Amino acid sequence: MNFISAIHPQSIIFMLEITSGMDYACIKGNKNFNEAKLQNTRKSLQKEIIRKAVHLSSLWMPAVIYILPQPIVVYLFAFLLIFDFIFEYGYHKRYRWARKTFGTLFYKTLRNKEILDRKFHPTGSIYVLTAALICSYFFDKYAAIIGLTVMLVADSAAALVGKAFGRIKIYKNKTIEGTLAFFFSAILVNILLSPLHPFGIYSILACSAATLAELFEDKIKIDDNLSIPLLTAGILSL
Repeated sequence: MNFISAIHPQSIIFMLEITSGMDYACIKGNKNFNEAKLQNTRKSLQKEIIRKAVHLSSLWMPAVIYILPQPIVVYLFAFLLIFDFIFEYGYHKRYRWARKTFGTLFYKTLRNKEILDRKFHPTGSIYVLTAALICSYFFDKYAAIIGLTVMLVADSAAALVGKAFGRIKIYKNKTIEGTLAFFFSAILVNILLSPLHPFGIYSILACSAATLAELFEDKIKIDDNLSIPLLTAGILSL
């Protein structure tokens, strides 16, 4: 009698049941993990959509630069920048008036570091207003309009495409899909606004520089809401 024939049939059945149960538990565990991962991805994408909707709402800034005289535009952006800074810092210090106003309106758009960190982190709106102020004061009017529009449109396209379709990472959490979305969106903005500033080699250079600034934001240590419009408007003003 060999070893296999000596094993009781009931023991074999019992072992098979344990094995199948373990396989089922592994499959179920993997399924639950994948479902949780998918749910987190959806929540992250939904939050990013809200953030970028607020981001795109700032397209009124290039419109104001186009319509109003420069001195009025500069004073307007300076006032809004100071106003925004006061409310953001008040929110950081947990002042009730700031929590009820700024917190109620923009809580869903804030990043975790802007909510939890003890150190004050300005939100993107402060950098956007700073960029609008600098561009409208120092650069050509039409270059400033294109610089701000590139930042608002291309940055939103990169974030949404990267979150939804990004698969190939090229630098940290940046994907080739999101980076290409930024570059071609920036090119499209320059083409659409070519009646204001002719599309040419400087436009391509500006879009390339803006793309690199977005991609290597952590390397240059300047928020891309500030670096993108300054680089774009600066190059177009040459």
